[in-house]
Amino acid sequence: MDSYIDIRINPDAEMRQNILLNKIFTKFHKVLCDLSANDIGVSFPEAKVLLGRLIRIHATASRLQELMATKWLGGLVGYCDCSDIKSIPNNTLHRRISRWQHNMSGSHLRRLIKRGSIADDEIKAYKAKMFAVQMTELPFLELESNTNGNHHRRYFQMTESQQEAIKGEFDYFGLSKTATIAWF
Repeated sequence: MDSYIDIRINPDAEMRQNILLNKIFTKFHKVLCDLSANDIGVSFPEAKVLLGRLIRIHATASRLQELMATKWLGGLVGYCDCSDIKSIPNNTLHRRISRWQHNMSGSHLRRLIKRGSIADDEIKAYKAKMFAVQMTELPFLELESNTNGNHHRRYFQMTESQQEAIKGEFDYFGLSKTATIAWF
């Protein structure tokens, strides 16, 4: 990955920042699926408690040209400022951005019950522990499934910055459990 594109979202009264970010990221996920792209990463340089208004897409220059040629933003392009393809600066730090999943949920409990992996007397303890877990303070997006229309939150976990880049593959959300992206 030697290049990037910045997409700055411009919310207004009609389209709030969180709604716009959710919609753009949903379209980003769809185009990554369409391109079968495991070589495109994403970062949120302004992320703090919220993800911020800047989405940075990382890949090779040719792959970014291919991505942008699909016109994947569609009607949302009016709510964004897209930069040209730029080279990643020298001597940048690197960071891994991955999905964080809460492993105790009602759906997980239902699957355990259906499989018979949890005894009846353990269900009550599981529920108590599930509700005792504090909600995370990680930034997230609320995405809608294309297959069933259900909404789910996708939490983002970012490692500490490091000097060395780690190569690897990205999922269809631009995230990786192993590979890093340039952080600047």
